[in-house]
Amino acid sequence: MDASGVGGPDTYDEFGLFAENAAEAGLAWEGPPAVARRDVPVAPGRSVSALVWGTAPAEVVLLHGGGQNAHTWDTVALALRRPLVAVDLPGHGHSGWPHRGVLDPAALAADVGAAMDALAPAARLVVGMSLGGITALALARDRPELVRRLVLVDITPGARGEKTGDIVAFLAGPESFATFDEILERTIAFNPTRSVASLRRGVLHNAVRRPDGRWTWRHQLGRPDGASGAHAEPVAFDELWEALGTSTAPLLLVRGGRSPVVDQADVDEVVRRRPDARVVVVDGAGHSVQGDRPVELAGLIEQELEAGAG
Repeated sequence: MDASGVGGPDTYDEFGLFAENAAEAGLAWEGPPAVARRDVPVAPGRSVSALVWGTAPAEVVLLHGGGQNAHTWDTVALALRRPLVAVDLPGHGHSGWPHRGVLDPAALAADVGAAMDALAPAARLVVGMSLGGITALALARDRPELVRRLVLVDITPGARGEKTGDIVAFLAGPESFATFDEILERTIAFNPTRSVASLRRGVLHNAVRRPDGRWTWRHQLGRPDGASGAHAEPVAFDELWEALGTSTAPLLLVRGGRSPVVDQADVDEVVRRRPDARVVVVDGAGHSVQGDRPVELAGLIEQELEAGAG
């Protein structure tokens, strides 16, 4: 352990940090959970990787945001204590690159759908944060049988421009860093709502040391060829408003109270298209509600599961 109480980059164990997640969130620790990494081939030479929590059939599928990976949901999964699957989106984590662009919702949804066919065909709820929510909307359009209920976390098809400026700025950082501490320092600077220990765990899961000794992100979002330049370009997802409006899956929109990504105009459009939608604001949370207020988000997910069982 280092001074933060979290294992350092030279002793990183993918499944060795859950006790720290639980302690920070005030969750009872009953020993290591049953978690396994599974890779699902989705096309010749390409696979989607995921974390499978529990041994029973998965009830929930969790889809992370751009530049993140499945471990962003660790504390939520610990709080839920339900069988679930947290997916590494194509182009992120341990997954391969999609057959089209890493920000192409249809391409992402096709690969996620194939992974769900193998790992969570009967899941009762899909939860998508940011790019994961955009992917979930495309999945609801293209594979509606897989999206029985839907939770969108701080995202609508109206996310663009100044509302996502901080996210794009963070992803548009240096291609590599001389040390682990440098990549952590940049992450801390862009995430004022999170503890250093939490961010350190996140970087341990999301960064890798190159053969030359420098550190880089696992996702390399927007730069599959490793060339210099921005990690991400602004993308508009307006076409998915129709998918949101025509989906029959019960819908919950969760907003981060400190996030600019979903504004009131977006909420009004969601409610106009889906008058049955429920909207909840999580006070104190930024864009990554699962990182800032994981226990509260787990409670909202639990409510949706209970509503679906009623």
